[in-house]
Amino acid sequence: MAKASDVKSGNILRFNGELVSVEEFIHRTPGNLRAFYQARMRNVKTGKLVEYRFRTDEEVEIARVETNDYQYLYDDADFFVIMDNDTYEQFNVPKALFGSSARFLKEGMNVIVAFESDEPIMAQAPTSVELEITYTEPAVKGDTSTNALKNATVETGVDIKVPLFINQGDKVKVDTRTGDYIERVK
Repeated sequence: MAKASDVKSGNILRFNGELVSVEEFIHRTPGNLRAFYQARMRNVKTGKLVEYRFRTDEEVEIARVETNDYQYLYDDADFFVIMDNDTYEQFNVPKALFGSSARFLKEGMNVIVAFESDEPIMAQAPTSVELEITYTEPAVKGDTSTNALKNATVETGVDIKVPLFINQGDKVKVDTRTGDYIERVK
């Protein structure tokens, strides 16, 4: 157990039996009252925001979380199978931890996963990925009045919007958080 004064922004705490990520941790000393720490924390599993005031001498449990780079191997029903790049040990990570960016994962990509006592609690895909266009309609000449976009399918099977000059077989960079086209890759 640690004291509230040892907590920093970014720590993972076990708070009321749940794991929470500390987003903001401020020391306050209001007038002639006792000092306290104002914390804004986000529940790791549900994403709900929690605000709490800790006394300066209050005991908190800082969870031991290991974050590392892993290689995404393949999709296995409700899980993604990842491999540690150093030990070659494989783990199953629930797809839900990746959120909407999971649809852009390609075999061999590096992902970041956080474990707390052998249980995956957070997973993050790269912010942008390079994918090949497998299908797109040909552009019609004279269709370029203003930033016109057309539908395209990338190699992972996701439909995105791309500019008219993108053709089948081109590689494009895609933002995994929003699914937006960023640029064409040479």
